[in-house]
Amino acid sequence: MKSPISVGIIYILLGIIFTFFAIQQVLIYDWGFFAYLLIIFAGIDIGTGIKIFYMDFLQKKKKEM
Repeated sequence: MKSPISVGIIYILLGIIFTFFAIQQVLIYDWGFFAYLLIIFAGIDIGTGIKIFYMDFLQKKKKEM
């Protein structure tokens, strides 16, 4: 089983990659459906990565108590 930290890092990296591609899409082709789709995917991935980090932090904090 993968650790939550590594899964969180993967999600955040995917979010950064989607953000980069969205910026490139807007610079080359202007705003369109695909640019908005990439931004939505980036937001979901970054949010999921942060949530995984936070849940891992809470789990470790709960174990200490």
